[in-house]
Amino acid sequence: MSAHRIDRPADLDVVRESYDHVADTYADMVITTGMGDIRRHPWLKASIDAFADTVGELGPVLDVGCGPGTVTAYLAERGLDVSGVDLSPRMIENARRLHPECRFGVASATELDLADASLGGVLGWWSLFNLPREVLPQVLAMFARALKPGGHLITGTHVGDEDVRRTEAYGGVPVRWTTHQWRPDLLVALIEEAGLQPVAELRLPADEFSGPGVVVMAKRPG
Repeated sequence: MSAHRIDRPADLDVVRESYDHVADTYADMVITTGMGDIRRHPWLKASIDAFADTVGELGPVLDVGCGPGTVTAYLAERGLDVSGVDLSPRMIENARRLHPECRFGVASATELDLADASLGGVLGWWSLFNLPREVLPQVLAMFARALKPGGHLITGTHVGDEDVRRTEAYGGVPVRWTTHQWRPDLLVALIEEAGLQPVAELRLPADEFSGPGVVVMAKRPG
């Protein structure tokens, strides 16, 4: 048990069930439409490439909320020692089916027990927006502790001022979750409060799949 307990979100089981419900459709949309495939989005690919170049020699990398494993597999192709976790067992089944060469496990960001200074890099790639506003700082602090000095976090999320309750997603599949949108300056402030130093920020306009977004990369000093 970690010495730094993270509060369990009250809706964790509902969110897990929702992602199990959409997992097959999501994986199919990645293949058929390019949604979530960074190879088809040059600015997102550039962000992940910069992250990979920065952390490649620092040790293991963990993709938290990896979904069907698209980014995990890309980083593995880049030669990184990377593994992925997701709270949805069905998402992980798809990840293992699509990318059998990679390592995946089932776990929520709030359930991880990461050793201090054990990772060269952590990703929260459009995977932390379901965390309640009071829980996200706890998870960011855990990531900061888990990073080696010089290790990096990269995270991307939805930009906005409000919490959006979703009842359907990915082509109309019924779901029940809340998307907690963040203003970029507030997200950067949380990352700094967690003990990390922001090094880059990319703001993205809305596209056919999502509203506006932001990507932030930050490092553990030392």
